[in-house]
Amino acid sequence: MKIIRSREFTAERAWGALDIASMNGVTTRLHWTDQPYKWHVNDGEEVFAVLDGSVDMHYREQGVEKIAALSAGDVFFAGIGCEHVAHPRGAARILVVEKEGSV
Repeated sequence: MKIIRSREFTAERAWGALDIASMNGVTTRLHWTDQPYKWHVNDGEEVFAVLDGSVDMHYREQGVEKIAALSAGDVFFAGIGCEHVAHPRGAARILVVEKEGSV
């Protein structure tokens, strides 16, 4: 049994993570960041939930870059092949659920 106070979590570096669970090849991690990630495509699907702060999620559809503004409580689902990169606006805490070993 675990209780995680996500608003209290910080990391020593951008995108530092607290591993919460690994279930049948799927990981759940809490990330803290104040810096953008990098453009990437996951090995599988990804659920990206903003718990605290705001994030501009850049993604490409048919080669066209789009941006979705995400606030606390918003969820972004990246399907297989979805190229994306998160740009936090200040510090943010994000819950990520994805295939174990994904980028």
